[in-house]
Amino acid sequence: MKKLFMMCLLLATVTTTFAQNSDKEAVKTVLNNYKKAIEKLDTTGVVNLFVKDSKVFEQAKDEGTIGHYLEHHLGPELKEFKSFTFSDYKVDVTVAGEYAFSTETYIYTIILAKDGKEIKSQGVATSVLRKSKEGWKIVQTHSSFRKAK
Repeated sequence: MKKLFMMCLLLATVTTTFAQNSDKEAVKTVLNNYKKAIEKLDTTGVVNLFVKDSKVFEQAKDEGTIGHYLEHHLGPELKEFKSFTFSDYKVDVTVAGEYAFSTETYIYTIILAKDGKEIKSQGVATSVLRKSKEGWKIVQTHSSFRKAK
């Protein structure tokens, strides 16, 4: 009986670990798709990565939902760039039930379209995601940056 209990406990642990790793990878995919859109300077489909009533914060400012942020901030801003690239990208994800918490750190380099000026910054973003029948979606994200050293 004790062996059966131990086998069941081991199986449950392995199954839970596999599910959490699978969820972590799915969360990383959502975050990576957002990053890729920014690098392409094209936000088409980005709203689908977020819940409808999402919250976006940047540099201590409430930017509203992802739709508002794309329309009034990020979208117009990306039109001013020749390129936007991320480097030294690292992501850490913790899954707790139907929620996931992430921290991304990176260096981003922007080349302005009008004069080719380079802007290099060190950034960090923290996000909360929720799992639904449509998959993982960003509920809230906050990013900040400072001049890269």
